[in-house]
Amino acid sequence: MIVKGKTTRTIGRETETLACEYLQAQGLHLLMRNFQVPQGEIDLIMEDRQSLIFVEVRYRRNNHFGSGAETISYHKQRKLLTAAACYLQRNPQQAERPSRFDVVSIVMENSRYSINWIRNAFQAPE
Repeated sequence: MIVKGKTTRTIGRETETLACEYLQAQGLHLLMRNFQVPQGEIDLIMEDRQSLIFVEVRYRRNNHFGSGAETISYHKQRKLLTAAACYLQRNPQQAERPSRFDVVSIVMENSRYSINWIRNAFQAPE
């Protein structure tokens, strides 16, 4: 899909970079971008003091049909949880740290990006 001369992949990379820069300005430290396993992908893996943060970045051209955060279905949450479990299995030194799932929703408003950071957007079932 092409939007104003850009592919969705290009827009995705740009918005992930924007989200990463925003979170770094808020004091988070980037550990990894685009962690991929067959079960799913995590856009950003960051740390905030002792906590490990798994970040899903969502972009919408507008909020007419809901925000980007509202597009994260139960199925998508399960994929993110599974990918995070794979990351922790591959990085056992990180497994003891508290972790959470955040969402950064980005929308274009008046030719400018608006960023909404939702901390602890959803949790792994206990």
